[in-house]
Amino acid sequence: MAATPALIHVESIRTAVPSRVAGAGLSLPITVSGPPLSAAELQRRFRAVLYYRGAGVREPEAAARERAAWVNESLSAALVDHPEMAGRLRRRGDGDDGRLWEVKLRDTGVRLVQASAETTMAAFLEATGKDRERKETALAWWTDVDVDEPDICAPFFMQLTRFQDGGYAIGASSSLLLADPLSLISFLKSWARKHAQLQAQNKLVANPVIQYTRYLQNPGAAKRLKSVPLDLGSAAAAAADATTTVLFWAANVSDHRGLAAACVGKACEKLGAKEPPRRFTVVGPLGRDGSGGLNVQACTADAQTPCHGHGHALRVANWREAGLEELALEGSKPVHVSYCVSPCADEGLVVVMPAGGTELLISATLPNYM
Repeated sequence: MAATPALIHVESIRTAVPSRVAGAGLSLPITVSGPPLSAAELQRRFRAVLYYRGAGVREPEAAARERAAWVNESLSAALVDHPEMAGRLRRRGDGDDGRLWEVKLRDTGVRLVQASAETTMAAFLEATGKDRERKETALAWWTDVDVDEPDICAPFFMQLTRFQDGGYAIGASSSLLLADPLSLISFLKSWARKHAQLQAQNKLVANPVIQYTRYLQNPGAAKRLKSVPLDLGSAAAAAADATTTVLFWAANVSDHRGLAAACVGKACEKLGAKEPPRRFTVVGPLGRDGSGGLNVQACTADAQTPCHGHGHALRVANWREAGLEELALEGSKPVHVSYCVSPCADEGLVVVMPAGGTELLISATLPNYM
């Protein structure tokens, strides 16, 4: 008799909005060089999951709700300094050709999901490689961006999942049109600092602000909204299983198409691919620092440079260099951090990220079948 699969229970979905008006009315342009963005292409995203040890015992419901309340409060405070993370994707201009987009800073907020897992964190982390990547889709909620009404869909989710042994996970999923991986990591670091500051300030007052949060005293607050098997297959899980991401450092140059092609070539060599993908997309900043918005370029095989990265000095990188392993919550660093770039099926995806100064971090995600 087959064992009953462990479940993930979604207990609440709320919205963390900036604690004061930030960036209202502003927008960041997105220019598409190539075919209009399809529904599938709007789901390109980056996921990070951070795991933290707990007390070694099942956490009481009240303590879990209090942690979720703190996350909600600190997210609202952090969004004041990063209003773009609370924005929404939408088409801009009068045309409807799918090539002119923007991130509208509307203070709409970040979706915050609270969940629990019918397993221990220790048991969950025993899974490795692609097996764990597939299961991790349940730890970082995502709802597809609607191609017809994108502005009603949240492009950024954070999920707080508690395990049966007291451990917990913070999962973040962000559209690559909203934030590149380095930008998301930078926001998470800023949020963690704000989280620590608010908790420290709270200890100095007689009546902690968190105590008046109504849903902490509401017995129905933890009502389950949805329960799904932990190892349930999904399009995102299949995409993660079918691709591999390689990272590179490179000098900051304006020719992102040529640099991306060189990274695809080097990634092919590293992965032992027989040939490069027939098509790949480059997502990168407009300008050297990304302040001018985002550019999405479609590239085909005949536009690629040979698989040796000629003309570009590339150095293989890894996600640990971004520093997310140092992100401390409640005085503890994560015991493990996972990263995943979700592209469209059957194509390559290159994300060019300004890293400050004169360097770029580039992720090249390629199909495994090549």
